[in-house]
Amino acid sequence: MTRADSRPALWLWAAGLLWAGALFTPATVKAQAPTPSDDEVNAVAQDLYCPVCENVPLDVCPTVACEQWRETIRTKLGEGWTEAEIHRYFADQYGMRVLAAPEARGWNWLVYLVPPIAFLAGAVLVVRTLRRTPEARVDAPPAPSREEAARVEAELRRRDR
Repeated sequence: MTRADSRPALWLWAAGLLWAGALFTPATVKAQAPTPSDDEVNAVAQDLYCPVCENVPLDVCPTVACEQWRETIRTKLGEGWTEAEIHRYFADQYGMRVLAAPEARGWNWLVYLVPPIAFLAGAVLVVRTLRRTPEARVDAPPAPSREEAARVEAELRRRDR
């Protein structure tokens, strides 16, 4: 085979590669990927809070902003993002306040350290206080005097008549 004879075959081979490449571009592969279900979206959204409403998880918030956020989550999941990557994306965009559980770094460590330390300190305080408190004495009431006893007996006899 001569060099001139191989050129048409080379052009056909190159055209075939271009055609195959056009069929399997990232855009067509993404379009073929299944759309994440509402349950998958809500599994990610439950760990995020609404930027508009206070203390409302994203998966139950009815605002338009939250609907847009859920669609963003659906898109990101469709693109193959992980839950942690999506949380990081929203935290970068809107701040750490949108995360249900802030990352344990910087001053956020206090969120994880202070409650158990406060609980242990309270338990120690209660135990020490109980050990120092003298036992409560239950003293019997003083015995009535003879005059009081006689008066009570006379009152009871008078009622029985």
